[in-house]
Amino acid sequence: MERFNAFVDGLSHTIFFKVPLAGTQIELIVLYLALPMLFFTVWLGFPNVTQVGRALRILRTQPADGEAKGDVSQWAALSTALSGTIGLGNIAGVAVALTMGGPGAILWMFVIGWFAMAVKMAEVTLGLKYRVFDARGHAHGGPMYVLKAVGTARGWPKLGLALGGAYAFFALFGAIPMVQVNQSFAQVKVVTGLTNGWGYGFFLAGAVALVTLGGAAWLGEVAKRLTPLKVAVYLVGVAAILILHAADVPHAFALIWDGAWNGQAATGGAVGAFVAGMRRAVFASEAGVGSAVMAHSLARTQHPVSEGLVALLEPLLGTMIVCALGGLALVAAGTWNSGLEGIAITSAAFAQVSPWFPWLLAVVVFLFAYSTLVAWGFYGLQAWGYLFGHGPRAQWTYKILYIVALPPAAAIDLGRVVDIVDSSFFLMAIPNVIALFLCAGELRRDVRAYLSQKENPAG
Repeated sequence: MERFNAFVDGLSHTIFFKVPLAGTQIELIVLYLALPMLFFTVWLGFPNVTQVGRALRILRTQPADGEAKGDVSQWAALSTALSGTIGLGNIAGVAVALTMGGPGAILWMFVIGWFAMAVKMAEVTLGLKYRVFDARGHAHGGPMYVLKAVGTARGWPKLGLALGGAYAFFALFGAIPMVQVNQSFAQVKVVTGLTNGWGYGFFLAGAVALVTLGGAAWLGEVAKRLTPLKVAVYLVGVAAILILHAADVPHAFALIWDGAWNGQAATGGAVGAFVAGMRRAVFASEAGVGSAVMAHSLARTQHPVSEGLVALLEPLLGTMIVCALGGLALVAAGTWNSGLEGIAITSAAFAQVSPWFPWLLAVVVFLFAYSTLVAWGFYGLQAWGYLFGHGPRAQWTYKILYIVALPPAAAIDLGRVVDIVDSSFFLMAIPNVIALFLCAGELRRDVRAYLSQKENPAG
């Protein structure tokens, strides 16, 4: 056991190795993910400025059935990806950013979220270009397929296979559901006082099973209804806080702006605000990790770039809108510096509206956790299928293992499991970013060719 603990500690310290940045410390993996955000924003011609309108038009004009290959509509694919991206980190993560970096961190979350849009577009475009279809006509995609195909095309079949296999292996462990269940129960417990972890775990497992056992098409149908619902409920709560503190909103904006450039000594000054905001934005958007590519690969589309354009809306909604508005509400409410931590900061802000408002937050926490579990169950299934095949037996084996792992996760101390899952999650970024830079040239050519068409197909 001591050797296992030493291995996990070594893995965690390696992945989250910190380097000095202007007098503070930041994880090297965060900088590794920030680099492609800056590069592809410029390389692809600032699509986060010029192509948002086109992305929205694509969503409004979907290809008719039979016109394009895929399992679900582009809206359903986007909703599935958002189910995994907009999770508990968008609630508690904002509070953590405020605690670490002060109000200025919110502005930097917004800015980094803007840069993340280009990376999402890049990785999803490649994922659609290199996706495969099984004998039943179902689509499968992800960075592992990109790495395998690119390696073969460039005369490095073994290297491509190794990198693709490494990504799938890391994704399999990164998708272990126990951490999300445990964290969601802990947050629901803070809000509601619920103490029956096993009961919560079994309830959540049953709810997840209803979708997980139904297949990709059913997942897409659920996601495109659940994702708008959970975001709307949360934003209603945030709007209520902002209305209650309407007089404090201008001061909150001033604190955020001033904190981004000047900061407070207690939170590391302006650099501390930047580091905290960048760290949480990278974690919240998952841009560069490649996970959302597996959901977008299901989309019915006539051109890979069209789905890449749709994907750039993810950080816009998840980080630039949900996280930024939530952060503004916490600053306006004044709970960010109340001495509380994590979800308790958000709960205190909700409680200012009404004594029962924390229960609304409990509903939001459950919806965010549930949708994340469903989406990551699908991601894990795709990784499992890449390694062991997409046959019925292999798929059912993974689904059962995934569901069975849920109930105990709410009732036990996960200990080292958290470190393994977190490390695996960010290990996914290493081969994925390699694939992005290997394909940078062809990616820009494909994007330019698509955008140069006078009349692009809707999808």
